[in-house]
Amino acid sequence: MALDISPMINKMTSLSFRNRIALNYIVGTGLLVLVVFSAIYFIVRLTVYNHIDENLNIEVQDHFKELRIEKGAVIFMDAEEWEEREHNSVDVNPIFVQFLDLNKKIIEKSPNLKNEKLVFHGKKEEFHPFDTKLLGSKIRQIQVPLHVQSEKVGYLIIAMSLSDSSKVLDNLMDTLLITFPIILLILFFLARFYAGRSIKPINNIIQTSKIITKDNLKARIPLPKTRDELFTLSKTINNLLNRIEDAIEREKQFTSDASHELRTPLTVIKGTLEVLIRKPRDSKEYEEKINYCINEVDHLNSLVDQLLMMARFENQKQNILKENVYLNAVVLDVLTLNTEKIKSGQINVILDAQEEFYIYSDNYLVVTILRNIISNAVKYSKPNSEIRISLSRENQKISCTISDQGIGIAKKDLESILNPFFRSDSLNHSEIKGTGLGLFIVKRMTDLLQIKFKIESEIGKGTKVLLVFEEYDNSLK
Repeated sequence: MALDISPMINKMTSLSFRNRIALNYIVGTGLLVLVVFSAIYFIVRLTVYNHIDENLNIEVQDHFKELRIEKGAVIFMDAEEWEEREHNSVDVNPIFVQFLDLNKKIIEKSPNLKNEKLVFHGKKEEFHPFDTKLLGSKIRQIQVPLHVQSEKVGYLIIAMSLSDSSKVLDNLMDTLLITFPIILLILFFLARFYAGRSIKPINNIIQTSKIITKDNLKARIPLPKTRDELFTLSKTINNLLNRIEDAIEREKQFTSDASHELRTPLTVIKGTLEVLIRKPRDSKEYEEKINYCINEVDHLNSLVDQLLMMARFENQKQNILKENVYLNAVVLDVLTLNTEKIKSGQINVILDAQEEFYIYSDNYLVVTILRNIISNAVKYSKPNSEIRISLSRENQKISCTISDQGIGIAKKDLESILNPFFRSDSLNHSEIKGTGLGLFIVKRMTDLLQIKFKIESEIGKGTKVLLVFEEYDNSLK
């Protein structure tokens, strides 16, 4: 019949964490206490039996001294020995003595045996005490041979009562059996108490987690005084909450900024059109206002493209495809996309690439990075200025430097320029349309691809951007 332990397991799992800790502690401690109690009992038992065995051996030696052999017969020299209390009585520490001949017939025995006799056990080793019974009571018995000139003539059997010893051992066993569950019960409540104190930080975590919502991320878990694993756990969760709060705040700020950036050109377009239809105007004025609206639509379209690019970027994180990318061709393709703006601004673009350069990266993301950087360089360059793009190799790294002679960025804005929708106040060029997302996207993508990204700029002198790529290893072909 199979034993179904699933109810027991279910009951265990339904216990509280504190009770499970206490129970696990009790199981381990209980086994240890059981081992200790067992050791105590067996040590005491061994001590008692060793003492009895010593007394038996002493009795054997004493009775050997009181014997003599005449004509092959065993004679007890001191008959008064039988009158001693331990040989004559069974009330207090009785010692039973019996002599046998070779045929196992009784020659002599102590008076306290009366009509009883000690049974000779032929299978028991000589000189080795063993337990047996006499009149239903336990005795400790030893059997030794009697020799005359090296010839065996009979046997001496000596036994001692185990009644007192058994009572001592039984009392000890009863005491241990009663004490064992009491100790376990005390240990359980002590373990439960200290387990409750130990898991108090966990309760704090639970209570804090209950009050944390999307609208309330300020709550933090109180750190335990002891710097243990629970301290580390609480601190880790608090750091996680800090990161979540920062991320949500950034998302809220981004959403607010995106809404504002989208709303602004739409408001301008709506206002312009409303003014345009209030009264008849000449064709030149119509054309001027329509072109103005078209520019705002272009700005709006650029902003939407950037936002869509960011959305694709978030999905791209899980689908990065690194491959052999021909960097020279990517730069030329990006320059081709900006040909019209370069010509209209009369900008001189110099590509310094003495050889072919191959990098190991994601082609789509690399194109996006260079497109944003070169587009910014063209947008903010002064008329008749120069843009220099240099490609070089050093220590299996490919460097791409893009320098312009544009309006530049203030040093105090160099860090903020990487934030979404930020446009330097020092630029003060309202005619230059921008979304404030280009460099933010570049920073996110370079971090993702582990591309070194560095930007240097000075007002009125221009901007220099450095990108360091991992060179493509030909052995991967």
